[in-house]
Amino acid sequence: MTVRVGVIGTGAIGRDHARRINQVLAGGEIVALSDVNRVSAEKVKAEIAPEGEIFETGEALIASPKVDVVLVTSWGATHEQYVLAAIAARKPCFCEKPLATSADGAKRIVDAEVAHGKRLVQVGFMRRYDVGYVALKQSVSSRIGAPILVHAAHRNPTVPEQYVTPMAIHDTLIHEIDVFRWLLDDDYVSARVLFPRKAARSHAKLRDPQVVLLETTKGVLIDVEIFVNCRYGYDIQCEVVGEDGIAKLPEPMAVKMRLDATLQNSILTDWKDRFIDSYDVELRDFLKAAAQGGVSGPTSWDGYVAAIASDACVTAQEREGEAVAIALPARPALYN
Repeated sequence: MTVRVGVIGTGAIGRDHARRINQVLAGGEIVALSDVNRVSAEKVKAEIAPEGEIFETGEALIASPKVDVVLVTSWGATHEQYVLAAIAARKPCFCEKPLATSADGAKRIVDAEVAHGKRLVQVGFMRRYDVGYVALKQSVSSRIGAPILVHAAHRNPTVPEQYVTPMAIHDTLIHEIDVFRWLLDDDYVSARVLFPRKAARSHAKLRDPQVVLLETTKGVLIDVEIFVNCRYGYDIQCEVVGEDGIAKLPEPMAVKMRLDATLQNSILTDWKDRFIDSYDVELRDFLKAAAQGGVSGPTSWDGYVAAIASDACVTAQEREGEAVAIALPARPALYN
């Protein structure tokens, strides 16, 4: 069965997902497009989705009987309204992160889905589909004993001037916040943030780097270095210390060279290259489940918990060194 897909938001990630669905993956076809910038939607139609009808609003696209499932890849502040509309229309919905720009907004989505009585939303936490993280989870689950510590790093070569300190949580650490819960099968109870001296390439509105310390319900301590002006490349690191051994996230595939009297490996500089395959896998997973009228993968609850934890981390930035509690409500049975 081929599901008919409507894409709301045709910027970089929306365009790339449209390309995947129409040119790489089986099981889906782009039949509808919407963007506040109509020129952007028209360009995607011309270059990727010639059968796609352009709708003036996301709500009109969702309501169309031509659309079976919805991809929300618009500006983050609009995600909540479109996801709620998709739930009301009883259509499976893939929503790029963030699910909503506040924990309250994410809670409204969870409440709507619970009231509907069936999961309809998959959140775009693509790291759960990365081959390296999948292999790491297998080792953590069965080989190294109970986890005790996690050491991690999220490094970018550079960020623009409009990237400010809280974005290190909401735009960068958000991926670790989700993937660690999945990796450890655990939840968070507190967060602290520490700042070393400011890197010379940081700017006036950004304190960079920073270290986030998370504690889980099972007593695991997690330290994450966020360094978004590291210059040398895009580098994701994760090491889990268990009772019986240590497991480390594998490096991306690279050719080792002996060249110019040095032994060297290339390092990626673009996050899209690092996780390109995981985007393919997550959307293949979504299309397969949507063909059966549902969804799989990261849930609205996962998006809600990530929002609660990220809000706590931003508060911890403001209270440097102080532990900030992370209190989660009871998980609804729909997400058990």
